[in-house]
Amino acid sequence: MKIKPISVTELNQYVKEKIASDEFLNTVYVAGEISNFKHHFTGHMYFTLKDENALIKCVMFKSATAHLNFLPKDGMKVNVLGSVGVFERDGVYQIYVQGMQEDGIGNLYTKYEQLKEKLEKEGLFDEKHKKKIPFFPKMIGVLTSNTGAVIRDIINVSTRRNPNVYIRLLPVPVQGEGAAKKIAEAIRLMNEKKLADVIILARGGGSLEDLWPFNEEIVANAIYESELPVVSSVGHETDFTIADFVADLRAPTPSAAAELVVKDSKDLKNTLQIYQNRLEMSLKRRTEFMHLKLEKYRNSSVYKNPFAKINEYYLQIARLSKELENSITRKMKETKMDFSEKVTKLDALSPLKTLARGFCIVESNQKIITRVENLEENMVIDLKFQDGEAKAKII
Repeated sequence: MKIKPISVTELNQYVKEKIASDEFLNTVYVAGEISNFKHHFTGHMYFTLKDENALIKCVMFKSATAHLNFLPKDGMKVNVLGSVGVFERDGVYQIYVQGMQEDGIGNLYTKYEQLKEKLEKEGLFDEKHKKKIPFFPKMIGVLTSNTGAVIRDIINVSTRRNPNVYIRLLPVPVQGEGAAKKIAEAIRLMNEKKLADVIILARGGGSLEDLWPFNEEIVANAIYESELPVVSSVGHETDFTIADFVADLRAPTPSAAAELVVKDSKDLKNTLQIYQNRLEMSLKRRTEFMHLKLEKYRNSSVYKNPFAKINEYYLQIARLSKELENSITRKMKETKMDFSEKVTKLDALSPLKTLARGFCIVESNQKIITRVENLEENMVIDLKFQDGEAKAKII
C-alpha cells in the first residue's frame, strides 16, 4: 500500500497540537541566562534562554512586557513563566513568556563589570590618554574578519566618501576562543610596522558571548598601549564593550566608524571653495581700500608739491635762528652793562681810592692798625701811601 506523504505545514500543525495538549508545557517556570536579546520597535522582546548545555528561544509580547519593572539585557540570569509552543512557519518550538523576574546576573556579565571597574581605577578610560584622530589619514588599518558585511560596509562607506583613501585589512577572528589574543597581536603589529595612520577595530552585533573577545584585558591593554589612534566599532549602537571605553573614539557601528575617520572629499572641496571665496573677497576689499588710500595721497598737497612743506620748515628755522641771535646779543649787552656797574661800585670801595685822597694805611707786622690803643711808644709802623711806603716811630 502506497503511503501518502503529509506536508511540512501539516507536520508542524500536528507537533504544535501535541505540545499544546501537554499540560506540563502549558505552564513552565524556567531559569536561565539571557542571550541575543532584542527589543523590537513594536514593543515585543525576543531572546534566547540558556544554561551550560542547552538553549531555547523565547518571545515576550508587548502586553506582557508592560508589567516588567526592569530592562532585560544580555548576561542577566532570570526566571521566566510561560508556555511552550511551536512557531509553525519556522518549525521551531519556543517559550511564550508571560512573566519574568531577575535571578542575579550571569557570570559573563559579572566578569564584564569587574574588569570594567578594575581598568577604570587603573586609568585606562581617562580622557587625558585619548589620542586625536588624524584629520585626513592616508592609510586606514582595519582589524576585523575578512568575510562578512563589516569589511564591505567599511570599504563602501570609505571609498564613497573619499575614493583616494587606502584601506589595509588585517584579518582577525572576532569571536571564539583565542580571538582576543589574535586581536591584541594585530594591534601591536600595526604599531610596530606602522601599517596605518589610524586603526578601526570592528565587528557586527551579537550576544555578550559573541562580543566577549573585546571585553578581555589583553585587548584593552593593547589598545591602551597603541601609539596609533584606535576607533572601536563593536556590535550595535546599544552594545558597549571594554574596548569601547579604552579606545580613543567609539563609533556606534562599523559604518559610522568609517564616516568618522574618512572625511567626505566633497565636503572638503566645498569647504575649500568657501575659504577661497572668502579669501578672494577679502583681497578684493583690501585692494579697493588701498586704491582709495592711494588716490587720497595723490590728491594731497604733499604729493603735488613735496617741497612746500620743506620750504616752510626752512623759513621757520631762519626765523627761529634770527630770534635766537637777537636774544643772545641782547643778553650779552645786558650782562656787559651789569658787569660795568658792578666794577664801578667795586672801584669806588677800593682802598686805593682812599689813598688817592691823601689818606694812608697804618700797618704793623702786616696787620692794619685801626685804633690808637693798639699803638705803643717806640713802636715802628709801616705807612702806605698812594705812591709808596714809609716807616715811622711812635714817640
